[in-house]
Amino acid sequence: MHASPASLLAFFQGPVTHQLARLNAIDILVIAIYFAIVIFIGFYLKGSANTSEEFFMAGREMTAWIAGLSFVSANLGSLELMGWAGSAYQYGILATHWFWIGAVPAMLFLGIIMMPFYYISKTHSVPGYLSLRFGPGARALSAVSFAFMTVLMSGINMYSMALVMKVVLGWNLNFSIWVSSITVALYVALGGLRSAIFNEVLQFLLIWLGALLVPILGLVEAGGWTNLKHQILTNVGNAQYVHLWSGLGHFKDNPMGVHWSGIVFGLGLVISFGYWTTDFLVVQRVLSAHNLRAARMAPIIGAGFKMMVPFIVVLPGLLALSVLPYHLVGESQAVLTGGHSYNEVLPLMLVRYCGPGLLGLGVTALIAGFMSGMAGNVSAFSTVWTYDIYGAFINKKATDRHYVAMGRGCTFVGVLISVGTAYLVQHAASIMDYVQSLFSFFIAPLFGTVILGMLWKRATKAGGFWGLLSGTLTAVGLWAWVHHDPSALRYVALSPDAKAMAEDLYRALWSWLVCVIVTVVVSYMTPARPVAELDGLVYGVSPLPVEHDDHWYQKPIVWAGVIAAVFVAINIIFW
Repeated sequence: MHASPASLLAFFQGPVTHQLARLNAIDILVIAIYFAIVIFIGFYLKGSANTSEEFFMAGREMTAWIAGLSFVSANLGSLELMGWAGSAYQYGILATHWFWIGAVPAMLFLGIIMMPFYYISKTHSVPGYLSLRFGPGARALSAVSFAFMTVLMSGINMYSMALVMKVVLGWNLNFSIWVSSITVALYVALGGLRSAIFNEVLQFLLIWLGALLVPILGLVEAGGWTNLKHQILTNVGNAQYVHLWSGLGHFKDNPMGVHWSGIVFGLGLVISFGYWTTDFLVVQRVLSAHNLRAARMAPIIGAGFKMMVPFIVVLPGLLALSVLPYHLVGESQAVLTGGHSYNEVLPLMLVRYCGPGLLGLGVTALIAGFMSGMAGNVSAFSTVWTYDIYGAFINKKATDRHYVAMGRGCTFVGVLISVGTAYLVQHAASIMDYVQSLFSFFIAPLFGTVILGMLWKRATKAGGFWGLLSGTLTAVGLWAWVHHDPSALRYVALSPDAKAMAEDLYRALWSWLVCVIVTVVVSYMTPARPVAELDGLVYGVSPLPVEHDDHWYQKPIVWAGVIAAVFVAINIIFW
Protein backbone atom coordinates (compact mmCIF):
# COMPACT_ATOMS: atom_id res chain seq x y z
CA MET A 1 0.00 0.00 0.00
CA HIS A 2 2.63 2.45 1.06
CA ALA A 3 5.43 1.67 -1.28
CA SER A 4 6.26 4.16 -3.98
CA PRO A 5 5.94 2.79 -7.53
CA ALA A 6 8.49 5.31 -8.82
CA SER A 7 11.22 4.30 -6.38
CA LEU A 8 10.44 0.60 -6.11
CA LEU A 9 9.98 -0.08 -9.80
CA ALA A 10 13.75 0.18 -10.26
CA PHE A 11 14.23 -2.12 -7.28
CA PHE A 12 13.16 -5.09 -9.39
CA GLN A 13 15.18 -4.31 -12.50
CA GLY A 14 18.28 -6.09 -11.26
CA PRO A 15 20.55 -5.88 -8.22
CA VAL A 16 23.93 -4.24 -8.12
CA THR A 17 26.75 -6.73 -7.87
CA HIS A 18 28.85 -5.24 -5.06
CA GLN A 19 28.47 -6.22 -1.41
CA LEU A 20 27.95 -3.53 1.22
CA ALA A 21 28.96 -5.35 4.41
CA ARG A 22 30.10 -8.58 5.97
CA LEU A 23 28.75 -10.11 9.15
CA ASN A 24 31.01 -11.44 11.88
CA ALA A 25 30.22 -14.29 14.25
CA ILE A 26 28.28 -12.06 16.69
CA ASP A 27 26.07 -10.69 13.92
CA ILE A 28 25.32 -14.18 12.58
CA LEU A 29 24.47 -15.36 16.11
CA VAL A 30 21.96 -12.50 16.55
CA ILE A 31 20.21 -13.43 13.28
CA ALA A 32 20.20 -17.15 14.15
CA ILE A 33 18.67 -16.46 17.57
CA TYR A 34 15.89 -14.44 15.91
CA PHE A 35 14.97 -17.29 13.54
CA ALA A 36 15.02 -19.75 16.45
CA ILE A 37 12.69 -17.54 18.51
CA VAL A 38 10.06 -17.08 15.78
CA ILE A 39 9.92 -20.83 15.09
CA PHE A 40 9.75 -21.56 18.83
CA ILE A 41 6.76 -19.21 19.14
CA GLY A 42 4.96 -21.18 16.42
CA PHE A 43 5.53 -24.52 18.19
CA TYR A 44 4.71 -23.04 21.60
CA LEU A 45 1.35 -21.68 20.41
CA LYS A 46 0.35 -24.75 18.38
CA GLY A 47 -1.79 -26.04 21.25
CA SER A 48 -3.77 -22.79 21.24
CA ALA A 49 -4.83 -23.07 17.61
CA ASN A 50 -7.08 -26.14 17.52
CA THR A 51 -10.42 -24.52 16.64
CA SER A 52 -11.23 -22.23 13.74
CA GLU A 53 -11.84 -19.32 16.12
CA GLU A 54 -8.38 -19.89 17.65
CA PHE A 55 -6.55 -20.52 14.38
CA PHE A 56 -8.06 -17.75 12.24
CA MET A 57 -9.00 -15.14 14.88
CA ALA A 58 -6.51 -15.90 17.70
CA GLY A 59 -9.48 -16.86 19.88
CA ARG A 60 -10.44 -13.16 20.01
CA GLU A 61 -8.27 -12.91 23.13
CA MET A 62 -5.75 -10.19 22.25
CA THR A 63 -5.39 -7.08 24.39
CA ALA A 64 -5.66 -3.63 22.81
CA TRP A 65 -1.88 -3.12 22.97
CA ILE A 66 -0.99 -6.44 21.35
CA ALA A 67 -3.64 -6.04 18.64
CA GLY A 68 -2.57 -2.42 18.07
CA LEU A 69 1.14 -3.20 17.70
CA SER A 70 0.34 -6.13 15.40
CA PHE A 71 -1.99 -3.82 13.42
CA VAL A 72 0.95 -1.50 12.69
CA SER A 73 3.57 -4.22 12.30
CA ALA A 74 1.59 -6.10 9.63
CA ASN A 75 2.14 -3.03 7.44
CA LEU A 76 5.85 -2.68 8.25
CA GLY A 77 7.08 -5.03 5.54
CA SER A 78 9.95 -4.74 3.11
CA LEU A 79 8.07 -2.41 0.76
CA GLU A 80 7.49 -0.05 3.68
CA LEU A 81 11.01 -0.08 5.12
CA MET A 82 13.08 -0.12 1.96
CA GLY A 83 10.68 1.61 -0.39
CA TRP A 84 9.93 4.71 1.63
CA ALA A 85 13.50 5.18 2.84
CA GLY A 86 14.47 5.31 -0.85
CA SER A 87 11.49 7.55 -1.63
CA ALA A 88 12.53 9.98 1.10
CA TYR A 89 15.93 10.28 -0.59
CA GLN A 90 14.19 10.93 -3.93
CA TYR A 91 11.27 13.09 -2.83
CA GLY A 92 12.19 14.39 0.61
CA ILE A 93 9.78 14.72 3.51
CA LEU A 94 6.78 14.38 1.15
CA ALA A 95 7.14 10.63 1.73
CA THR A 96 5.82 11.26 5.25
CA HIS A 97 2.34 11.89 3.86
CA TRP A 98 1.90 8.12 3.44
CA PHE A 99 2.41 7.67 7.19
CA TRP A 100 0.47 10.69 8.47
CA ILE A 101 -2.47 11.85 6.35
CA GLY A 102 -2.23 8.52 4.52
CA ALA A 103 -2.86 6.52 7.69
CA VAL A 104 -3.72 8.31 10.95
CA PRO A 105 -7.22 9.73 10.17
CA ALA A 106 -8.30 6.40 8.67
CA MET A 107 -7.02 4.43 11.66
CA LEU A 108 -8.93 6.69 14.05
CA PHE A 109 -12.06 6.37 11.89
CA LEU A 110 -11.76 2.58 12.00
CA GLY A 111 -11.54 2.57 15.78
CA ILE A 112 -14.33 5.06 16.48
CA ILE A 113 -16.85 4.47 13.69
CA MET A 114 -16.35 1.16 11.86
CA MET A 115 -15.01 -1.22 14.46
CA PRO A 116 -18.31 -1.69 16.34
CA PHE A 117 -19.94 -3.16 13.21
CA TYR A 118 -17.05 -5.44 12.31
CA TYR A 119 -16.85 -6.67 15.88
CA ILE A 120 -20.51 -7.17 16.84
CA SER A 121 -21.28 -8.95 13.56
CA LYS A 122 -18.61 -11.53 14.61
CA THR A 123 -17.43 -11.71 11.02
CA HIS A 124 -14.10 -13.38 10.35
CA SER A 125 -13.22 -11.12 7.41
CA VAL A 126 -14.17 -8.03 5.43
CA PRO A 127 -15.59 -10.21 2.61
CA GLY A 128 -17.60 -11.89 5.38
CA TYR A 129 -19.15 -8.53 6.28
CA LEU A 130 -19.95 -7.90 2.61
CA SER A 131 -21.72 -11.26 2.52
CA LEU A 132 -23.94 -10.24 5.43
CA ARG A 133 -24.64 -6.80 3.97
CA PHE A 134 -24.68 -7.36 0.18
CA GLY A 135 -24.84 -11.11 -0.38
CA PRO A 136 -22.57 -13.77 -1.91
CA GLY A 137 -21.80 -11.89 -5.13
CA ALA A 138 -19.97 -9.02 -3.43
CA ARG A 139 -18.29 -11.52 -1.10
CA ALA A 140 -16.95 -13.65 -3.95
CA LEU A 141 -15.68 -10.68 -5.95
CA SER A 142 -13.81 -9.15 -3.02
CA ALA A 143 -12.50 -12.47 -1.67
CA VAL A 144 -11.02 -13.68 -4.97
CA SER A 145 -9.40 -10.30 -5.65
CA PHE A 146 -7.99 -10.10 -2.15
CA ALA A 147 -6.65 -13.68 -2.14
CA PHE A 148 -4.84 -13.07 -5.42
CA MET A 149 -3.45 -9.77 -4.20
CA THR A 150 -2.13 -11.15 -0.90
CA VAL A 151 -0.04 -13.96 -2.38
CA LEU A 152 1.35 -11.61 -5.01
CA MET A 153 2.31 -9.04 -2.38
CA SER A 154 3.79 -11.79 -0.20
CA GLY A 155 5.97 -12.84 -3.13
CA ILE A 156 7.17 -9.27 -3.59
CA ASN A 157 8.14 -9.17 0.08
CA MET A 158 10.08 -12.43 -0.29
CA TYR A 159 11.96 -11.31 -3.35
CA SER A 160 12.77 -7.86 -2.01
CA MET A 161 14.21 -9.35 1.18
CA ALA A 162 16.28 -11.84 -0.78
CA LEU A 163 17.53 -9.10 -3.08
CA VAL A 164 18.50 -6.83 -0.21
CA MET A 165 20.33 -9.65 1.55
CA LYS A 166 22.19 -10.39 -1.67
CA VAL A 167 23.21 -6.76 -2.14
CA VAL A 168 24.00 -6.05 1.51
CA LEU A 169 25.57 -9.35 2.56
CA GLY A 170 26.18 -11.32 -0.61
CA TRP A 171 23.71 -14.06 0.36
CA ASN A 172 22.42 -16.41 -2.32
CA LEU A 173 19.02 -15.29 -3.66
CA ASN A 174 17.47 -18.79 -3.51
CA PHE A 175 18.75 -19.36 0.02
CA SER A 176 17.12 -16.16 1.32
CA ILE A 177 13.79 -16.82 -0.41
CA TRP A 178 13.41 -20.39 0.81
CA VAL A 179 14.67 -19.86 4.37
CA SER A 180 12.32 -16.92 4.93
CA SER A 181 9.33 -18.63 3.28
CA ILE A 182 9.74 -21.91 5.19
CA THR A 183 10.10 -20.02 8.48
CA VAL A 184 6.95 -17.97 7.89
CA ALA A 185 4.99 -21.03 6.72
CA LEU A 186 5.99 -22.96 9.83
CA TYR A 187 5.02 -20.45 12.46
CA VAL A 188 1.79 -19.34 10.75
CA ALA A 189 0.67 -22.92 10.04
CA LEU A 190 1.49 -24.06 13.57
CA GLY A 191 0.05 -21.22 15.63
CA GLY A 192 -2.29 -19.52 13.17
CA LEU A 193 -3.12 -15.85 13.61
CA ARG A 194 -2.04 -15.92 17.27
CA SER A 195 1.47 -16.93 16.22
CA ALA A 196 1.55 -14.31 13.47
CA ILE A 197 0.42 -11.61 15.90
CA PHE A 198 2.96 -12.44 18.62
CA ASN A 199 5.74 -12.59 16.04
CA GLU A 200 4.60 -9.28 14.56
CA VAL A 201 4.84 -7.65 18.00
CA LEU A 202 8.34 -9.10 18.37
CA GLN A 203 9.22 -7.91 14.88
CA PHE A 204 7.88 -4.42 15.63
CA LEU A 205 10.18 -4.15 18.67
CA LEU A 206 13.15 -5.49 16.73
CA ILE A 207 12.59 -3.04 13.88
CA TRP A 208 12.71 -0.15 16.33
CA LEU A 209 15.70 -1.51 18.26
CA GLY A 210 17.62 -2.28 15.08
CA ALA A 211 16.86 0.92 13.21
CA LEU A 212 16.84 3.46 16.05
CA LEU A 213 20.57 4.13 15.98
CA VAL A 214 20.43 5.45 12.43
CA PRO A 215 18.22 8.53 13.02
CA ILE A 216 19.81 9.31 16.41
CA LEU A 217 23.46 9.13 15.30
CA GLY A 218 22.57 10.63 11.92
CA LEU A 219 21.04 13.72 13.51
CA VAL A 220 24.10 14.05 15.76
CA GLU A 221 26.40 13.88 12.72
CA ALA A 222 24.24 16.33 10.76
CA GLY A 223 24.18 18.81 13.66
CA GLY A 224 20.44 18.64 14.39
CA TRP A 225 17.27 19.12 12.38
CA THR A 226 17.82 22.80 11.54
CA ASN A 227 21.32 22.18 10.25
CA LEU A 228 20.11 19.11 8.35
CA LYS A 229 17.58 21.26 6.48
CA HIS A 230 20.30 23.72 5.48
CA GLN A 231 22.57 20.91 4.27
CA ILE A 232 19.77 19.35 2.19
CA LEU A 233 19.03 22.73 0.62
CA THR A 234 22.72 23.13 -0.21
CA ASN A 235 23.08 19.62 -1.65
CA VAL A 236 19.75 19.36 -3.48
CA GLY A 237 18.86 22.98 -4.13
CA ASN A 238 15.14 22.46 -3.49
CA ALA A 239 13.58 23.71 -0.25
CA GLN A 240 10.50 21.54 -0.82
CA TYR A 241 12.49 18.47 0.24
CA VAL A 242 11.86 19.49 3.86
CA HIS A 243 8.29 20.87 3.62
CA LEU A 244 5.11 18.79 3.80
CA TRP A 245 2.44 21.09 2.37
CA SER A 246 3.85 24.43 1.19
CA GLY A 247 4.94 23.08 -2.20
CA LEU A 248 1.73 21.27 -3.12
CA GLY A 249 0.00 24.23 -4.78
CA HIS A 250 1.03 23.01 -8.25
CA PHE A 251 2.36 19.77 -9.71
CA LYS A 252 5.61 21.53 -10.75
CA ASP A 253 6.38 22.92 -7.31
CA ASN A 254 7.47 19.71 -5.57
CA PRO A 255 9.79 16.78 -6.38
CA MET A 256 6.97 14.21 -6.29
CA GLY A 257 4.91 15.94 -8.99
CA VAL A 258 1.64 15.85 -7.02
CA HIS A 259 -1.04 18.39 -6.07
CA TRP A 260 -2.60 18.88 -2.64
CA SER A 261 -5.98 17.66 -3.93
CA GLY A 262 -4.43 14.33 -4.87
CA ILE A 263 -2.81 14.01 -1.43
CA VAL A 264 -5.95 15.02 0.49
CA PHE A 265 -8.62 13.20 -1.52
CA GLY A 266 -6.80 10.47 -3.45
CA LEU A 267 -4.45 9.44 -0.62
CA GLY A 268 -6.00 10.86 2.55
CA LEU A 269 -9.60 9.88 1.76
CA VAL A 270 -9.75 7.00 -0.70
CA ILE A 271 -6.51 4.99 -0.56
CA SER A 272 -5.87 5.54 3.15
CA PHE A 273 -9.41 4.84 4.34
CA GLY A 274 -9.72 1.99 1.87
CA TYR A 275 -6.56 0.30 3.11
CA TRP A 276 -6.80 0.84 6.86
CA THR A 277 -10.54 0.20 7.19
CA THR A 278 -11.28 -2.48 4.58
CA ASP A 279 -8.05 -4.36 3.85
CA PHE A 280 -8.46 -7.60 5.77
CA LEU A 281 -4.68 -7.96 6.16
CA VAL A 282 -4.74 -5.26 8.86
CA VAL A 283 -8.39 -5.41 9.99
CA GLN A 284 -7.94 -9.08 10.92
CA ARG A 285 -5.49 -8.06 13.65
CA VAL A 286 -8.03 -5.73 15.26
CA LEU A 287 -10.80 -8.32 15.07
CA SER A 288 -8.68 -10.55 17.33
CA ALA A 289 -9.22 -8.18 20.30
CA HIS A 290 -10.87 -9.69 23.40
CA ASN A 291 -13.71 -7.14 23.63
CA LEU A 292 -15.17 -4.18 21.78
CA ARG A 293 -13.28 -1.55 23.75
CA ALA A 294 -9.96 -3.29 23.00
CA ALA A 295 -10.97 -3.58 19.35
CA ARG A 296 -11.65 0.18 19.21
CA MET A 297 -8.49 1.10 21.11
CA ALA A 298 -6.18 -1.08 18.98
CA PRO A 299 -6.27 1.16 15.85
CA ILE A 300 -5.98 4.26 18.04
CA ILE A 301 -2.86 2.85 19.70
CA GLY A 302 -1.62 1.88 16.25
CA ALA A 303 -2.19 5.43 14.98
CA GLY A 304 0.03 6.80 17.74
CA PHE A 305 2.88 4.50 16.78
CA LYS A 306 2.27 5.06 13.06
CA MET A 307 3.02 8.75 13.47
CA MET A 308 6.48 7.81 14.79
CA VAL A 309 7.40 5.37 12.02
CA PRO A 310 8.81 8.12 9.70
CA PHE A 311 11.51 8.61 12.32
CA ILE A 312 13.03 5.24 11.37
CA VAL A 313 11.92 5.10 7.72
CA VAL A 314 11.80 8.62 6.23
CA LEU A 315 14.46 10.36 8.36
CA PRO A 316 17.29 7.99 7.24
CA GLY A 317 16.52 8.96 3.64
CA LEU A 318 16.70 12.66 4.49
CA LEU A 319 19.92 12.15 6.48
CA ALA A 320 21.47 10.33 3.53
CA LEU A 321 21.01 13.49 1.43
CA SER A 322 23.27 15.22 3.92
CA VAL A 323 25.81 12.75 5.31
CA LEU A 324 26.55 10.27 2.52
CA PRO A 325 29.68 11.26 0.56
CA TYR A 326 28.22 10.11 -2.77
CA HIS A 327 25.02 10.57 -4.74
CA LEU A 328 22.53 7.72 -5.03
CA VAL A 329 20.89 6.93 -8.37
CA GLY A 330 18.14 4.75 -9.79
CA GLU A 331 18.67 0.98 -9.76
CA SER A 332 19.16 0.66 -13.52
CA GLN A 333 21.79 3.39 -13.51
CA ALA A 334 23.47 1.81 -10.48
CA VAL A 335 23.77 -1.48 -12.40
CA LEU A 336 25.49 0.29 -15.29
CA THR A 337 27.81 2.47 -13.20
CA GLY A 338 28.45 0.23 -10.19
CA GLY A 339 27.13 2.96 -7.89
CA HIS A 340 24.63 2.82 -5.06
CA SER A 341 20.87 2.99 -5.67
CA TYR A 342 18.08 4.78 -3.80
CA ASN A 343 16.88 1.48 -2.39
CA GLU A 344 20.17 0.93 -0.57
CA VAL A 345 19.59 3.97 1.68
CA LEU A 346 18.60 2.04 4.81
CA PRO A 347 21.33 -0.65 4.49
CA LEU A 348 23.94 2.04 3.73
CA MET A 349 22.98 4.01 6.81
CA LEU A 350 22.96 0.86 8.96
CA VAL A 351 26.47 -0.03 7.78
CA ARG A 352 27.58 3.56 8.42
CA TYR A 353 26.53 3.62 12.08
CA CYS A 354 26.38 0.00 13.28
CA GLY A 355 29.44 -1.98 14.35
CA PRO A 356 29.72 -5.73 15.04
CA GLY A 357 26.67 -7.06 16.87
CA LEU A 358 24.70 -3.90 16.18
CA LEU A 359 24.93 -4.57 12.44
CA GLY A 360 23.48 -8.02 13.09
CA LEU A 361 20.65 -6.40 15.04
CA GLY A 362 20.06 -3.96 12.18
CA VAL A 363 19.99 -6.72 9.57
CA THR A 364 17.67 -8.72 11.85
CA ALA A 365 15.38 -5.68 11.94
CA LEU A 366 15.24 -5.68 8.14
CA ILE A 367 14.54 -9.42 8.04
CA ALA A 368 11.87 -8.99 10.73
CA GLY A 369 10.18 -6.33 8.62
CA PHE A 370 10.22 -8.52 5.54
CA MET A 371 8.86 -11.54 7.40
CA SER A 372 6.19 -9.42 9.09
CA GLY A 373 4.89 -8.39 5.67
CA MET A 374 4.95 -11.98 4.42
CA ALA A 375 3.24 -13.39 7.51
CA GLY A 376 0.52 -10.74 7.37
CA ASN A 377 -0.33 -11.60 3.79
CA VAL A 378 -0.14 -15.36 4.29
CA SER A 379 -2.35 -15.44 7.41
CA ALA A 380 -4.91 -13.17 5.75
CA PHE A 381 -4.88 -15.36 2.61
CA SER A 382 -5.43 -18.48 4.73
CA THR A 383 -8.47 -16.95 6.45
CA VAL A 384 -10.11 -15.49 3.35
CA TRP A 385 -9.58 -18.66 1.32
CA THR A 386 -10.96 -20.94 4.03
CA TYR A 387 -13.95 -18.83 5.11
CA ASP A 388 -14.88 -16.76 2.07
CA ILE A 389 -14.05 -19.03 -0.86
CA TYR A 390 -13.74 -22.66 0.25
CA GLY A 391 -16.25 -22.57 3.13
CA ALA A 392 -18.69 -20.24 1.39
CA PHE A 393 -18.79 -21.75 -2.10
CA ILE A 394 -17.01 -25.14 -2.20
CA ASN A 395 -17.67 -27.01 1.06
CA LYS A 396 -20.28 -25.31 3.24
CA LYS A 397 -20.96 -28.16 5.67
CA ALA A 398 -17.49 -29.27 6.76
CA THR A 399 -16.58 -29.68 10.43
CA ASP A 400 -14.66 -27.05 12.37
CA ARG A 401 -11.69 -29.40 12.53
CA HIS A 402 -11.72 -29.73 8.75
CA TYR A 403 -11.61 -25.94 8.30
CA VAL A 404 -8.62 -25.68 10.64
CA ALA A 405 -6.82 -28.37 8.63
CA MET A 406 -7.71 -26.52 5.44
CA GLY A 407 -6.34 -23.29 6.95
CA ARG A 408 -3.05 -24.96 7.86
CA GLY A 409 -2.76 -26.62 4.47
CA CYS A 410 -3.51 -23.51 2.44
CA THR A 411 -0.94 -21.60 4.50
CA PHE A 412 1.75 -23.77 2.88
CA VAL A 413 0.01 -23.51 -0.50
CA GLY A 414 -0.10 -19.72 -0.17
CA VAL A 415 3.59 -19.62 0.67
CA LEU A 416 4.46 -21.83 -2.31
CA ILE A 417 2.43 -19.59 -4.64
CA SER A 418 4.19 -16.59 -3.09
CA VAL A 419 7.56 -18.18 -3.82
CA GLY A 420 6.47 -18.60 -7.43
CA THR A 421 5.49 -14.94 -7.68
CA ALA A 422 8.81 -14.02 -6.05
CA TYR A 423 10.66 -15.71 -8.90
CA LEU A 424 8.34 -14.15 -11.49
CA VAL A 425 9.40 -10.72 -10.25
CA GLN A 426 12.88 -11.32 -11.64
CA HIS A 427 11.49 -11.44 -15.17
CA ALA A 428 9.06 -8.50 -14.96
CA ALA A 429 10.73 -5.11 -14.75
CA SER A 430 7.42 -3.29 -14.32
CA ILE A 431 6.01 -5.59 -11.62
CA MET A 432 5.92 -2.93 -8.89
CA ASP A 433 3.85 -0.56 -10.99
CA TYR A 434 1.51 -3.44 -11.73
CA VAL A 435 1.26 -4.45 -8.07
CA GLN A 436 0.52 -0.91 -6.96
CA SER A 437 -2.13 -0.64 -9.65
CA LEU A 438 -3.67 -3.94 -8.59
CA PHE A 439 -3.71 -2.73 -5.02
CA SER A 440 -5.59 0.42 -5.93
CA PHE A 441 -8.00 -1.58 -8.12
CA PHE A 442 -9.11 -3.53 -5.07
CA ILE A 443 -8.85 -1.03 -2.21
CA ALA A 444 -10.48 2.13 -3.60
CA PRO A 445 -13.83 0.70 -4.78
CA LEU A 446 -14.01 -1.68 -1.80
CA PHE A 447 -13.96 1.29 0.56
CA GLY A 448 -16.86 2.84 -1.33
CA THR A 449 -18.89 -0.35 -1.02
CA VAL A 450 -18.15 -0.94 2.67
CA ILE A 451 -18.70 2.66 3.80
CA LEU A 452 -22.04 2.92 1.99
CA GLY A 453 -23.06 -0.44 3.40
CA MET A 454 -22.32 0.68 6.96
CA LEU A 455 -23.70 4.22 6.82
CA TRP A 456 -26.62 4.00 4.35
CA LYS A 457 -29.45 1.55 4.99
CA ARG A 458 -30.93 2.10 1.50
CA ALA A 459 -27.92 0.43 -0.19
CA THR A 460 -29.07 -2.83 -1.78
CA LYS A 461 -27.40 -6.11 -2.66
CA ALA A 462 -27.41 -5.30 -6.37
CA GLY A 463 -26.08 -1.80 -5.69
CA GLY A 464 -23.19 -3.14 -3.61
CA PHE A 465 -22.16 -5.75 -6.18
CA TRP A 466 -22.40 -3.55 -9.28
CA GLY A 467 -20.79 -0.60 -7.53
CA LEU A 468 -17.80 -2.72 -6.48
CA LEU A 469 -17.46 -4.26 -9.93
CA SER A 470 -17.79 -0.96 -11.83
CA GLY A 471 -15.30 0.79 -9.54
CA THR A 472 -12.75 -1.97 -10.08
CA LEU A 473 -13.24 -1.93 -13.86
CA THR A 474 -12.90 1.87 -13.86
CA ALA A 475 -9.52 1.66 -12.15
CA VAL A 476 -8.35 -1.04 -14.59
CA GLY A 477 -9.62 0.98 -17.55
CA LEU A 478 -7.89 4.20 -16.47
CA TRP A 479 -4.63 2.32 -15.90
CA ALA A 480 -4.85 0.71 -19.35
CA TRP A 481 -5.66 4.06 -20.97
CA VAL A 482 -2.55 5.78 -19.58
CA HIS A 483 -0.44 2.69 -20.22
CA HIS A 484 -1.48 2.70 -23.88
CA ASP A 485 -1.45 6.49 -24.30
CA PRO A 486 0.85 8.31 -21.81
CA SER A 487 -0.63 11.66 -22.84
CA ALA A 488 -3.89 10.58 -21.17
CA LEU A 489 -2.18 11.30 -17.85
CA ARG A 490 -3.32 14.94 -18.17
CA TYR A 491 -6.93 13.77 -18.00
CA VAL A 492 -6.56 11.14 -15.29
CA ALA A 493 -4.33 13.21 -12.99
CA LEU A 494 -5.67 16.63 -14.09
CA SER A 495 -2.32 17.99 -15.33
CA PRO A 496 0.33 17.20 -17.96
CA ASP A 497 2.92 17.96 -15.26
CA ALA A 498 1.68 15.12 -13.03
CA LYS A 499 3.94 12.15 -12.37
CA ALA A 500 3.21 8.47 -11.80
CA MET A 501 2.47 9.00 -8.11
CA ALA A 502 -0.26 11.51 -8.92
CA GLU A 503 -1.79 9.10 -11.43
CA ASP A 504 -2.15 6.41 -8.72
CA LEU A 505 -3.85 8.86 -6.36
CA TYR A 506 -6.33 10.26 -8.86
CA ARG A 507 -7.10 6.87 -10.40
CA ALA A 508 -8.09 5.65 -6.95
CA LEU A 509 -10.28 8.72 -6.43
CA TRP A 510 -12.13 8.29 -9.75
CA SER A 511 -12.72 4.56 -9.19
CA TRP A 512 -14.10 5.29 -5.71
CA LEU A 513 -16.45 7.95 -7.07
CA VAL A 514 -17.70 5.60 -9.79
CA CYS A 515 -18.30 2.88 -7.20
CA VAL A 516 -20.28 5.25 -4.96
CA ILE A 517 -22.35 6.71 -7.82
CA VAL A 518 -23.21 3.31 -9.31
CA THR A 519 -24.06 1.89 -5.89
CA VAL A 520 -26.43 4.79 -5.17
CA VAL A 521 -28.10 4.71 -8.61
CA VAL A 522 -28.59 0.93 -8.67
CA SER A 523 -29.79 0.93 -5.05
CA TYR A 524 -32.56 3.40 -5.90
CA MET A 525 -33.54 1.21 -8.86
CA THR A 526 -33.78 -2.01 -6.80
CA PRO A 527 -35.84 -2.92 -3.73
CA ALA A 528 -34.29 -2.22 -0.33
CA ARG A 529 -33.87 -4.90 2.32
CA PRO A 530 -36.22 -4.80 5.30
CA VAL A 531 -34.73 -2.74 8.11
CA ALA A 532 -35.00 -5.69 10.48
CA GLU A 533 -32.43 -7.59 8.37
CA LEU A 534 -29.84 -4.84 8.82
CA ASP A 535 -29.47 -5.18 12.58
CA GLY A 536 -25.77 -5.22 13.46
CA LEU A 537 -24.77 -4.08 9.97
CA VAL A 538 -25.81 -0.42 9.51
CA TYR A 539 -25.56 2.75 11.57
CA GLY A 540 -28.89 4.08 12.76
CA VAL A 541 -30.43 0.61 12.73
CA SER A 542 -28.20 -1.26 15.15
CA PRO A 543 -28.04 -0.52 18.89
CA LEU A 544 -24.37 -0.29 19.82
CA PRO A 545 -23.23 -2.24 22.88
CA VAL A 546 -22.50 -0.18 25.97
CA GLU A 547 -18.81 0.06 26.86
CA HIS A 548 -18.24 0.21 30.59
CA ASP A 549 -15.37 2.65 31.03
CA ASP A 550 -14.83 3.42 34.70
CA HIS A 551 -12.97 6.66 34.03
CA TRP A 552 -13.05 9.32 31.28
CA TYR A 553 -9.44 8.62 30.33
CA GLN A 554 -10.36 5.03 29.40
CA LYS A 555 -12.72 6.11 26.63
CA PRO A 556 -11.45 5.45 23.06
CA ILE A 557 -12.85 8.81 21.87
CA VAL A 558 -10.62 10.67 24.35
CA TRP A 559 -7.44 9.01 23.11
CA ALA A 560 -8.54 9.43 19.51
CA GLY A 561 -8.85 13.16 20.24
CA VAL A 562 -5.34 13.25 21.69
CA ILE A 563 -3.87 11.49 18.66
CA ALA A 564 -5.82 13.79 16.32
CA ALA A 565 -4.48 16.89 18.10
CA VAL A 566 -0.88 15.64 17.83
CA PHE A 567 -1.47 14.79 14.17
CA VAL A 568 -2.64 18.34 13.38
CA ALA A 569 0.27 19.84 15.34
CA ILE A 570 3.02 17.92 13.54
CA ASN A 571 1.55 18.73 10.14
CA ILE A 572 1.63 22.44 11.05
CA ILE A 573 5.19 22.17 12.40
CA PHE A 574 6.50 20.57 9.19
CA TRP A 575 4.24 22.59 6.87
